[in-house]
Amino acid sequence: MLSPQQILDTYYLEARRDLLEVAALLDRYDAAVERENSPINDEPAKLAMMRRALFQLAETSSPSSTRTADLLELFATL
Repeated sequence: MLSPQQILDTYYLEARRDLLEVAALLDRYDAAVERENSPINDEPAKLAMMRRALFQLAETSSPSSTRTADLLELFATL
């Protein structure tokens, strides 16, 4: 079993890359909306889901052992 430090050392760069991918997706979406002067029809559902997921991850009060299950449950509602 890995220690907390080993977990961060092992997975930090991977997690950072994934967060950068989410930021890039949102930047590309915003640029496309600006270019076409119109969001897509299902924008509210998908973007709201992404924002809720990011907010849930940022919440420090949620039990750490349920973050993955909570996000899977959230995405199952889309």
